[in-house]
Amino acid sequence: MNQCETCAYYVYDEEYEEYYCEADMDEDDYVRLASGNASSCRFYRDGDEYKVVRHQI
Repeated sequence: MNQCETCAYYVYDEEYEEYYCEADMDEDDYVRLASGNASSCRFYRDGDEYKVVRHQI
C-alpha cells in the first residue's frame, strides 16, 4: 500500500472508474511527485476518520 491509498485527497471517480488525487497542487508539485523525487507529499492528509477514536480507547 502506498501513501496515496490512505490519503483523504485520493478519491474514486465513478465516471472514469479510477482513483485520482484531488489535491490542489501546481504543475511543479505534480512533476516532483510523479518523478519520485519527493520523499513525502506535502498535501498528504490522513483519510482515516477513526484514527483519533482508536487513540482515545
